[in-house]
Amino acid sequence: MRQEIVQLREKMKEHGIDFYLVPTTDYHGSEYVNEYFNCREFLSGFTGSAGTLLVGMDDAWLWTDGRYFLQAGIQLENSGVQLMKMGEPRVPKIEEHLAKVMKPGMVIGFDGRIVDYKTGRDMEEKYTVKWDLDLVDEIWENRPRIVPTEIYQLPHKVTGETSEQKLKRIRSYMKDNGVDYHLVTSLEDIAWTFNLRGSDVDHTPVFYAYALISADYAFLYTMNEEINGELPEDVVQRPYFQVFDDLSKLPRGGILLNEELASFALAKSINPNIKIVNGMNPAEIMKALKNSYEIESTRNAHIKDGVAMVNFIHWLKTTMKFTDMLGDNGVGANTGMTEIAASDYLEACRRKQEGFMDLSFDTISGYGPNGAIVHYTATPESDRELKPEGFLLVDSGAHYEDGSTDITRTIALGVLTDKMKEDYTTVLRGHIDLATAEFAPGTLGSEIDKIARKPLQERGLDYNHGTGHGVGHLLSIHEGPQCLSPRGAGYGVYEGMITSNEPGVYLEGEYGIRLENETLCYRKDNGMLGFETITFCPFEREAIVKEMMTEEELAWLNNYHSQVYQKLSPFLDESLKAWLGAACAAL
Repeated sequence: MRQEIVQLREKMKEHGIDFYLVPTTDYHGSEYVNEYFNCREFLSGFTGSAGTLLVGMDDAWLWTDGRYFLQAGIQLENSGVQLMKMGEPRVPKIEEHLAKVMKPGMVIGFDGRIVDYKTGRDMEEKYTVKWDLDLVDEIWENRPRIVPTEIYQLPHKVTGETSEQKLKRIRSYMKDNGVDYHLVTSLEDIAWTFNLRGSDVDHTPVFYAYALISADYAFLYTMNEEINGELPEDVVQRPYFQVFDDLSKLPRGGILLNEELASFALAKSINPNIKIVNGMNPAEIMKALKNSYEIESTRNAHIKDGVAMVNFIHWLKTTMKFTDMLGDNGVGANTGMTEIAASDYLEACRRKQEGFMDLSFDTISGYGPNGAIVHYTATPESDRELKPEGFLLVDSGAHYEDGSTDITRTIALGVLTDKMKEDYTTVLRGHIDLATAEFAPGTLGSEIDKIARKPLQERGLDYNHGTGHGVGHLLSIHEGPQCLSPRGAGYGVYEGMITSNEPGVYLEGEYGIRLENETLCYRKDNGMLGFETITFCPFEREAIVKEMMTEEELAWLNNYHSQVYQKLSPFLDESLKAWLGAACAAL
């Protein structure tokens, strides 16, 4: 039993609370958060990026998705917290579980600043709630502080549209939907709207802020009161927490907000005379449809990233080959090469690229069985030594001054079994089938997702995560509203969206395989849509069983490898260029 859970229960008892809810987010409904908001991790010990913790006086439960089942199972052992595998048969949703355990007269508590309005309102309608208590803060000694970082402006060559133009489009949307105000709480939507960036959250270039937009003015509430850039004339900068007071003083009218992003506390502060209109932030779809400047900048970023990846893979394979030649008893046969060492070298390769800013997320570097943990993070305790055999799965990316990247390669370090090759080829076939898919504008992500799974399902394989997510432009590497997933039925895919393509196979205790490129959705001559691959890095020739692939799949692969060589070779020295030529040779 974790002592943090014990201490929380003591505070719950003091405040007359029977159950306490702790989501994984911040005041803005963010996926990735500042360390200050790692409350669920602090209590449970589970370090994944997604999960909701419910603590009762006798039991505790943590819900997370398929990306983290293996990791959570390990990290929650002996914690006193039961893993609830979301989407699995006979596993109730949080609201269903609450309906069973909440008895008449019981009280549920939560910090209303980090629980969204929809969830908080639903619970308030069913139960007695106490929503103004941050109990974790009462027990978390030396809790990290939020230190606001510099807020800076992006150049027009990267954004392609001024903040004035974006606000005009948003106001037009507001007018069409009959609302007087728009409350924006999403950090990514705010950063995009005002063409500003920061680094208040690791690997996500955003800054803590709220925005309140009307037909005549806009208030931008920031933690950092200094902005290195110019705001439009009708935008007034205000202190971060003043948003609560300003919302309480709004005159009559309607206000648009996303009730799944705006916090319960924030919505409760709105003047009761104001009608709350729930809806998607218009900026969410606007920023998902990339303009020509954003697309061109992103292409540049992917060339740099491809160069970094090729340098890394060549170095890694050379190191493993040298180790294999020495043999088990050779001097220096144990090179000390580990998952973390490989990850560090890849970061160094990226840092050498012009305009490198930051990693776009913590690198996933999983060797052998660790590769089967979908969102594995190597620690000094789990860091496995790499050997000249099997697979190393590396999922990584970076932010450059002109765009963001996300790529996964499963790298053959040496000898592979026939089963490994067959599984690799099957994942590659799913990847290629999606890359060559043709579909109508607005086709739901749940339908497109099926394409990549078909080759795997034909062999009795599958994966417990989505096939693709939207990618932000110098923002979060996970961006909506599109999502290629069995659960991605909320919004369709349209021209101009950048989405990942990442099927995989994960065999617990053995290995994991994932192959990911970013794709740009474009319109074909026949009016249908397709995906253009904009990530450039070779796949593993020695892991491909050519006989398993169709002629069309082989043609795509050979054409793709030809593009990889053409685009990356001008930036490589002669020895690396020769290696890439061999890696990209036609099958």
